[in-house]
Amino acid sequence: MVAVPAWITVFLNRPKTGLLGFVVLCLVIGLGAKNLYFRGDYKVFFEPNNPQRLAFEEMQNIFNKSENVAFLIVPQSGTIYDPVSFSLIHDLTHDAWQLPLSTRVESLSNYQHTYAEDDDLVVTDLILSGRATEEQVLWVESVVSGSPELKGRLVSENGDVAVINATIQLPDGDQTQEVIEIAAFARDLQTRYQQDYPNHRIYLVGMVIMNDAFAVAAQNDAQTLIPLMYLLIIIMIAILTHSWAAALATLTVVVGTIVIVMGGAGWYGIYLSTATVNVPTMVTTLAVADCIHVIVGLRYFLGKGLNRKQALLESLSLNIKPILITSITTAIGFVMLNFSAVPILAHLGNMAAAGVMIACLLSLTVLPALLMLMPVNTAQKDEGKHAFFRRGGQWVTRYYRRILPYSALIVLVAGGFASHNELNDIAVKYFDPDSRFRQAVDVQERYLGGMSNVDFVVYTNEPYGVTEPEVLASVDQFAGWLRNQPQVHHVLTFSDTMKRLSMNMHNDEAEAYRLPQNRELASQYLLLYEMSLPYGLDLTNQLDIDKSALRIVAVMSNLGSNEFTAFETQARQWFVQNAPGLRVEAASPPLMFAHIGERNMQSMVWGTVLALILISGLIVLALKSWRLGLVSLFTNLLPALVGFGMWGLLSGQINMALSVVLSMTMGIIVDDTVHFLSKYQIARNQKKRVSESIHYAFETVGLALTTTTLVLVAGFGVLTLSDFALNSDMGLLTLIIIVAALLVDLIFLPAFLMWLDRDRQVSNGEHYG
Repeated sequence: MVAVPAWITVFLNRPKTGLLGFVVLCLVIGLGAKNLYFRGDYKVFFEPNNPQRLAFEEMQNIFNKSENVAFLIVPQSGTIYDPVSFSLIHDLTHDAWQLPLSTRVESLSNYQHTYAEDDDLVVTDLILSGRATEEQVLWVESVVSGSPELKGRLVSENGDVAVINATIQLPDGDQTQEVIEIAAFARDLQTRYQQDYPNHRIYLVGMVIMNDAFAVAAQNDAQTLIPLMYLLIIIMIAILTHSWAAALATLTVVVGTIVIVMGGAGWYGIYLSTATVNVPTMVTTLAVADCIHVIVGLRYFLGKGLNRKQALLESLSLNIKPILITSITTAIGFVMLNFSAVPILAHLGNMAAAGVMIACLLSLTVLPALLMLMPVNTAQKDEGKHAFFRRGGQWVTRYYRRILPYSALIVLVAGGFASHNELNDIAVKYFDPDSRFRQAVDVQERYLGGMSNVDFVVYTNEPYGVTEPEVLASVDQFAGWLRNQPQVHHVLTFSDTMKRLSMNMHNDEAEAYRLPQNRELASQYLLLYEMSLPYGLDLTNQLDIDKSALRIVAVMSNLGSNEFTAFETQARQWFVQNAPGLRVEAASPPLMFAHIGERNMQSMVWGTVLALILISGLIVLALKSWRLGLVSLFTNLLPALVGFGMWGLLSGQINMALSVVLSMTMGIIVDDTVHFLSKYQIARNQKKRVSESIHYAFETVGLALTTTTLVLVAGFGVLTLSDFALNSDMGLLTLIIIVAALLVDLIFLPAFLMWLDRDRQVSNGEHYG
């Protein structure tokens, strides 16, 4: 066993003084929590120099910003072509201009319809008033049927859904408060018009609404499920250790750790996000494990007849080394999140690493001080449990030759299923199908295609280059190619506008629906049209100020990461083959997420490999045994392999949250392995045989490992109830890996040690290793 250092024994000798210092530390550092604020916008996922983010921001600087709020109007009658629906669309379009920071509102009502009249170009709203006649309704329907700019974008193909789309000019930097205000205003409009028009369903979608839904989902979990998780953990600890005092002492350590970590983050200037709100959950896993090992050890030695202080010293002596090893190795795993391409995941890693080390220190200092003052029962009730685990160890050592081949088969099968997993982030699928936002997105996808889009910018590098016939022809051909792709539902392109203007300038003759034949004519059409457009409905969403670049918008299905990046590659290849003289850039938030997900997974793989190498090296040094270090490397890999194999069987879809689960569960995996191996090593150094050493490890650590696993399974089981897939998926996969870690360390590891060390005996004076 290891001698307990003086900086720990001082808390045993003066527990009240130590606890007073702990309270003061929590108060001082915890004050930093007042500086914390929450950011729910999607930009927190991207570095400022991220190439897709730079392309998107350049696009937004040239054209109107694409953050939006969209109202979907779904009449129960099955058609929007009736006077009541027109009244709703007209009035809601008018009121949507009142949305905070709105710069443009588009709908069937204010669509700028053009037609020829006595050699003049007339530009007018499509719905002139809120009280349309049946004749006007029929006329609008005929206009929509021949307009590709309307059909499939502001009106569904079958005319059963209408869209009112408001463009929002959000400020740079933190947009949280603005997003909350805009979403609240939009919901007020939705509620009011839903009451006024009970025969219509009104849904809210758009990037602003999705950003708000991200924040609401994370905050809902923080306010409901996470507190429930902690309550369940404390109850489980009390039940399994037969001690409410032990449960409260553990809660004190957990809360103290969280206060110090979150307060420190506030002082350091780190903001909260959908990732970092999970820091308390992650820190809790190891804090609980550390505390349970000390508590179970205390009760074990109390049952052997030692007084409380002696029992605590023995428990600390037995556990200090594995607790320190586990904490340091877990911190290494979290620090490796700095390899991530996602800034908030790096924040998560650094905060969690700090939390793990703080939990380690508090479990070795504050926890013993609390246990010196609080009543803790002896472990007489645990004697039967320890005997049960000893019998479990005897079963494993007796049948290890059968266990190993079955274990190998399970690993091979798990590896096969793990290979079925693929990175496939679909942001809108993060939300529960029963949530308001997800229901709205499903309606949009059913009638209009997905909420996803890809914007293509074509640069001509000369003023009014967009009016060149060759450029317009290439753009029109590209739009045709886009429309032929099965995942594309609508294409908004300037070439359609030019063909419509050409037809108007030829007395609306259908044969004239074609592109202008020369640059001068195209420039005249464009100038005449722009002079006729009202404020807020100009062409700045499609053309830059000097007409040297234009934007094409492809509205698409809600695709996964792989499909998005493949589509982008195909589109770029089209320009290389058909319009090599034009420079094209593709950008949009969904495309940004597709690229970051792929890049993040690649970087996390390398980070995890490096973490495992460092962790195994550290375990070799700490246990002074290269054999046990290599064994730990092997057994630390298996739970993750089994877990991701199970995930491949259950889902097969890996989102951004699941890419960090391995770092999060590394602590409990290493904790189980190190505690078992350290107890095994102690027995081997006492000249016990291999089987006897395994029995000793089962007896001394089996109960603690099982208790830790049951507590964390109960806690993370609560997270699986989340409506937010990033949290529920993370909770489920974490739960699977934690259970797999226990089974590996109580079944496979001892069987493997029986095979590995079957011919090795430790002679007098020899150190096992």
